[in-house]
Amino acid sequence: MTAETTAPSNPLAVLRQLEWRVRHAVENVLSGEYRSAFRGRGMEFDQVVKYEFGDDVRDIDWNVTARLGEAYRKKFVEEREVTLLLVFEDSPSLQFGSGAQSKREALLELAGLVMLLGAVNRDRVGFVHAAPAGYSFREPVRGRGAILHAAASLLSRPAPALSRESAQIPWRFLARAAPRHSVLLWLGDFPPRTDPEGWTVLQRRYQTMGFRVDDPWERSLPAGETLAVFDPDAGRLVTLDGSSAERAAHASWRQERETAWTRTFPDPLSRLVVGTDQNRLDALVRFFHARQRAGAH
Repeated sequence: MTAETTAPSNPLAVLRQLEWRVRHAVENVLSGEYRSAFRGRGMEFDQVVKYEFGDDVRDIDWNVTARLGEAYRKKFVEEREVTLLLVFEDSPSLQFGSGAQSKREALLELAGLVMLLGAVNRDRVGFVHAAPAGYSFREPVRGRGAILHAAASLLSRPAPALSRESAQIPWRFLARAAPRHSVLLWLGDFPPRTDPEGWTVLQRRYQTMGFRVDDPWERSLPAGETLAVFDPDAGRLVTLDGSSAERAAHASWRQERETAWTRTFPDPLSRLVVGTDQNRLDALVRFFHARQRAGAH
């Protein structure tokens, strides 16, 4: 089956409904973890100061400490803002859904939540929407209103026509679409495939992260039933008969997909997978908590 994949009739209204949830999460749950999770330790060195209880021991300057006989640490100047560039790979396969919501709808909601997080944290946010017919680029902007309208523009993009064609991501353009050390967040379906040419260059230039949405049937085929399912990639109905051969092929596909996924994003803290049956904001909160905890050790 497929879920309804039309764009929301009023994306601004949808985003405003999400915004209060995002603000609550930032103020009461995430605190500074979103910002520290993105910034990491890529800050500019300022000066050496005396170490005080509670400071990060990783910042201790051991040469100065040995010379002066007491602990000193390096102090850094935090960058004023994060530039967040979303790459939304709008492939036809995202239009599959075994329940009330398609993968595309869930992934667009996830993109909207991330863009709202950037707005609340006063970052610059832009996006590239890539579809089989081509791509569109929205330059990173600052401010709640500008980011809200950019997010609404992304959410209102019509779903691509069903075909076997892949989304056309402008990899060469992406290498200059945002300042160095920006966060490049790639959202897509991530089927088994090789990494795009130039991906290693982008990984050196940006902080790269991957977000994926899975349908429950991708994790486990329904048991004990014969079902007719519409395959958006093939553009036709297929029959699931629950045979052992079918389940073996599904398991092999899953393994190939996970191998490619982890090769593209080797750091477990750089990739997030959320089910269409799961709360996307809760998943984001857990993601940033995990990144912040890892950065504190």
